[in-house]
Amino acid sequence: MIRKLATLTFASLAVSTSVFAAAVDVDSLATNVEPDVIKWRHHFHQFPELSNREFKTADYIANYLTSLGLEVQTGVAKTGVVAILDSGKPGPVVALRADMDGLPVKEQNQLSYRSEQMGEYNGNDVPVMHACGHDTHMAMLMGAAKILTGIKSELTGKVKFIFQPAEEGAPAGETGGAEVMVKEGVLKNPDVDVIFGLHINANTDVGKVRYKPGGTMAAVDPFKIVIHGKQAHGAYPWKSVDPVVTAAQMIMSIQTIVSRELKLIDDAAVVSIGSIHGGNRSNIIPNEVELVGTIRTLNKAAREHIYEALPRKVNAIAESMGAKAELTLPLDYSYPITYNDPALTQAMLPTMQRTAGVENTLLSNPVTGAEDFSFFQEQVPGLYVWVGGKPLDVSEEDSPAHHTPEFYVDDEGMKLGVKLLTNFTLDYMEQN
Repeated sequence: MIRKLATLTFASLAVSTSVFAAAVDVDSLATNVEPDVIKWRHHFHQFPELSNREFKTADYIANYLTSLGLEVQTGVAKTGVVAILDSGKPGPVVALRADMDGLPVKEQNQLSYRSEQMGEYNGNDVPVMHACGHDTHMAMLMGAAKILTGIKSELTGKVKFIFQPAEEGAPAGETGGAEVMVKEGVLKNPDVDVIFGLHINANTDVGKVRYKPGGTMAAVDPFKIVIHGKQAHGAYPWKSVDPVVTAAQMIMSIQTIVSRELKLIDDAAVVSIGSIHGGNRSNIIPNEVELVGTIRTLNKAAREHIYEALPRKVNAIAESMGAKAELTLPLDYSYPITYNDPALTQAMLPTMQRTAGVENTLLSNPVTGAEDFSFFQEQVPGLYVWVGGKPLDVSEEDSPAHHTPEFYVDDEGMKLGVKLLTNFTLDYMEQN
């Protein structure tokens, strides 16, 4: 399949997709479904649920997909929903994915549909908000499902609609998300040939789409280091094996893995320490210090190098200080690189340009955020793009960031997402 895609030329793709597009007026269909998409988005935003707890969200989605006459499966990876549209004709199986979960964030805005919901996160009662746009993702995929179901006679093959829970990470002690969906066979029966996904972006103008072939979002590998020393009075440090000083040296040395050992002109990488715990009084040198951090990489070689270098640094510094260190890598979860298949990205570029306009289709730099869509891409070729959600009258500097209480994206951004999901499906079926 990948070799077949690689042999296609931009000219042949542009001709085939433009001919096929003439048979289906996707823009008009997206305009017609837009009020429903906005209604669905507002509902999901007002009633968000946390990872692996998307029970009411899943019921809402499943009931609608069932009303379209689709074959619907629930309870996938705990709360996921999967629906199949069968054209009755031979052709590829195209998967479209949206994530479902909200975040433990207290919403701070005056939206009429703002969230007042509460949930339980790791044993604590917390406010819940769709602070990353997953509400729009679900609504856009439901809109695409409505359009594609309505033009079933134009399709060849099957469409698999995947509504995925726990993209933000399962609660402590649980598993979830795309990795579990893959293990449960979501890409099988029927076997998926290709998968498409998108993410609304609060810093990209409404009407624009951003893409990048290859590594587009980073692999993420959390880690923990526990440094064991010898406790002593702070007035007599020579009687200690000081894990605090050891930790300080370790943190500084770890930074040189990226700055001095990786070829950063190829791809960026990050090793960050986000948490330090040790001691409880100013005059006591503690027995141990715990460091928790994250690794972000955009290519396999960099990831493998850091996996080798981190224990080398940690153990050598601990030994030099007379301390002992325990490194856990990865700590509790690990996401692969979100990798856009280059041949598939090339094949779908004319689709993006036709749908959004050439001037609104932007080649993007990679980002060091992570996405568990990468688990699907490990199994089948996939393409993941960003769709603009920033109002045109708001500057990028003034647009609230994802995962913040003020996060906001404009309803108007969703129409492009619906059109992209629909056209990706139609054009891939036509090409294959």
